[in-house]
Amino acid sequence: MSIIGQLSSKTEQKMKKTNASILIIDDQEDILFASKVFLKKYFEEIYTLNNPKNIVELLSKKSIDVVLLDMNYRIGFEDGREGLYLLKEIKTLSPKTVVILMTAFGKVETAVEGLKNGAFDYILKPWENKKLLESVKQAVEKSRKEQKKEQRIQIENDFFIGTSEIIKKAYSLANKVAKTDANVLILGENGTGKFVLAHYIYSQSERKSGPFVAVDLGALNSNIFESELFGYAKGAFTDAKIDTPGRFEMAQNGTIFLDEIGNVPLHLQSKLLQVIQTKTVTRLGETKARPLNVRIITATNLNLKLEVADKNFREDLYYRINTMEILLPPLRERNEDKIPLAEYLLEKMIEKYGRDEITFDKKVTEQIQKHAWNGNIREMENKIERAVILCENNKITSADLDLETITAYEESLDDIQLSSVEKATVEKALLKNNNNISKTAEELGLSRGSLYRRLEKYNISIN
Repeated sequence: MSIIGQLSSKTEQKMKKTNASILIIDDQEDILFASKVFLKKYFEEIYTLNNPKNIVELLSKKSIDVVLLDMNYRIGFEDGREGLYLLKEIKTLSPKTVVILMTAFGKVETAVEGLKNGAFDYILKPWENKKLLESVKQAVEKSRKEQKKEQRIQIENDFFIGTSEIIKKAYSLANKVAKTDANVLILGENGTGKFVLAHYIYSQSERKSGPFVAVDLGALNSNIFESELFGYAKGAFTDAKIDTPGRFEMAQNGTIFLDEIGNVPLHLQSKLLQVIQTKTVTRLGETKARPLNVRIITATNLNLKLEVADKNFREDLYYRINTMEILLPPLRERNEDKIPLAEYLLEKMIEKYGRDEITFDKKVTEQIQKHAWNGNIREMENKIERAVILCENNKITSADLDLETITAYEESLDDIQLSSVEKATVEKALLKNNNNISKTAEELGLSRGSLYRRLEKYNISIN
């Protein structure tokens, strides 16, 4: 072999094949053999069929990107009708599969009809290898775009949960409680996805055909708290022009989500408690109590046990809303979910801004993994949205993501040693006082609230 031949051979060996699956359907074995040998140089998986009747079985087992489909099979029938019929079958069975028609009879009218029915292209036999390769490459690219579009539609109608044990535990509890009418309290830092979990519980419940009404109590001024939640009658106050239902009535036969419930002032907590206890609501300016059939989900970033201990939150209200408590973990405790979540959010933003394919620079994925994400999912979403707007050449850099300086979450050795001593002291005092919170707090020289904070910090449970 000449030097040029050797170089050419090595070049072919090094040529990276496209990761795509191609199916060739033709009743002529020589056509199947020749096309398979040629296309195998450029694509990872090549399948052949000499009997088109087997197409249903193959498509049910394999994911095919592109089909090269002969239009004529029976001797004496050269009008391409069989090919058009098979084209419809393929598009029905696998809508994302791209079809290229092949025919030895150059009837342009039939080929055009095929294109109208969803074929991507057509080629005449015998073909030129260059033209065949170019057509298949373009078809693979179209298939990839269709798959991406399908994924993005799925993202719009779905949401990211994750695979970490700690988040799976939270959603497992959500699945169990969703089938009941029990009140649920969702706890978690800002940005951990409390609204998403609340809506998930609603969507899995028997109330999913009813309304889902979300109220941010933290943003609700105390002056309009009652009118917003309970509604008002005409003339109840200056601007009350007509009878107006409140958020509770709007959620009738459905679910109401009360976010940031820990921020409700004490004097209004009693009014909220009355509604939950009696399952009725009375509009401002009326005396008639209206019956309620509403499932209540609440959420807060505060530790309500501590708020109760410090007399900032009513204990009776706490137990009313807390039939089931679900804790959403911060992102720093979900290391295995960071990269998949970032990729999910990236796809979401690509769809939102109509951008082409965008990927993370390798260094960026390392920084995403190391960053503490103290703002949790909300922080990550904001940074990725910014990056999608700013990035050039479809590659997100550290500067785009504002992660040139990362914040790592680390606990020093001294802190760990000190924490272990304090935990042991608390556990010993609890054991001595038979888990009596008041006596334990008094012995340790702590307030009840301070003791509760330590129980939460060290994950100490009291039976």
